[in-house]
Amino acid sequence: MKRDVVALWLAARSPSTPMAAKLVAGAVAAYALSPIDLIPDFIPVLGYLDDLLIVPLRIALAVWLIPDHLMVEFRAEAVELAKPENRPMAVAIVILWIAGCLAAAAWCWSKFL
Repeated sequence: MKRDVVALWLAARSPSTPMAAKLVAGAVAAYALSPIDLIPDFIPVLGYLDDLLIVPLRIALAVWLIPDHLMVEFRAEAVELAKPENRPMAVAIVILWIAGCLAAAAWCWSKFL
């Protein structure tokens, strides 16, 4: 589903996508990636109905509107975008987080024990 959301975002930006599909794909991708839900998750049962039914049905509609040959291209591009591009930077960020956590733990240790 994540791949299709990214593929729909790409389809919405592509000039080869038909206009109706472009509008639906853009709206679906924006809604799926947005942190704001139509029905908040804290509402029992109905909150998760949005995530389990409404979003997948909208994604299916948008995929149905986009021609198959274009959707194959957009999915392939979405897979390429999902691959990590800079492993050394990712390692550096993880090291910084670990160092920060260790520094916070050392500070707490010295203040409270």
